[in-house]
Amino acid sequence: MKSAVSSLLSSKNSAFSRSFLQHSSKPISQTTFLISNIPQNTRNLYNQSYPKLQIRPISTESSLSVTPDKERNIKNAQKAIEEAAQKGAQLVLLPEIWNSPYSNDSFPVYAEDIDAGGDASPSTAMLSEVASHLKITIVGGSIPECCGDKLYNTCCVFGSDGTLKAKHRKIHLFDVDIPGKITFMESKTLTAGETPTVVDTDVGRIGIGICYDIRFTELAMIYAARGAHLICYPGAFNMTTGPLHWELSQRARAMDNQLYVATCSPARDPRAGYVAWGHSTLVGPFGEVLATTEHEEDILIAEIDYSILEQRRASLPFTKQRRGDLYKLVDIQRLNSH
Repeated sequence: MKSAVSSLLSSKNSAFSRSFLQHSSKPISQTTFLISNIPQNTRNLYNQSYPKLQIRPISTESSLSVTPDKERNIKNAQKAIEEAAQKGAQLVLLPEIWNSPYSNDSFPVYAEDIDAGGDASPSTAMLSEVASHLKITIVGGSIPECCGDKLYNTCCVFGSDGTLKAKHRKIHLFDVDIPGKITFMESKTLTAGETPTVVDTDVGRIGIGICYDIRFTELAMIYAARGAHLICYPGAFNMTTGPLHWELSQRARAMDNQLYVATCSPARDPRAGYVAWGHSTLVGPFGEVLATTEHEEDILIAEIDYSILEQRRASLPFTKQRRGDLYKLVDIQRLNSH
């Protein structure tokens, strides 16, 4: 069976060069937390619950850019989501930090109190309203979040009824220093999240990571073991690491875990203080690139077939062949919940 259609919005600076794809809980391991294979009680999810949708591939272009005006950024985001939905997208993925310039100076200024909602978080209020009105699922990229005296880089997932279904705080902060190329220390302002995020939606079970999270295969393995069909990574790789690692990381996470990976990046703006590589992409469970943008603003819409996940795992069953007697990955969150 083929599942619903998703949509990635990639943006200029941090609004979105847009790319739309199609994609898409129960506890898995009841007694052991060794991540050695895909638990039996998640496999049937690949063959039911997600009816085939009659959606044709679409590619369009528009002009969007992020400005210092947050209200304008929010309106631009809403317009882009509505356009994508009109073209058949049922899952919309926004870029990392789409309502603010990507800088440590900007994060505190643009941060919102997501838990308070309403006027305290106009960005997520818009996402909730649009998701409910359009009856779509939105993986809301990420925005700076304030909570008490801490700031987080946070992704909110809204269901088709507008409810906040999950909130993922970036677990791995982007602290890098490549001499002569790029230096950026998110930890100067941001606090790392502590919780992996898997959420059941109308379009499948989705794992969430933000940008630098993609480099850590252990997180993706936990998502696969929890039965995710798709991992969404809003991100903003830069001009140094992007050409080498952006697509490679996506393909590796998809291939290693035999699931779909969708990424959404800001489009490239050479005038920005932080220049994004772009190239929002959808990767299939064999590590194949199914759809991608260049670095400009763009929208891609494609249809995904979740039943392929089971086919791939049956024909190449390496999740069953892992040597649990030699190495183990423990899901600490599940372990602590028992």
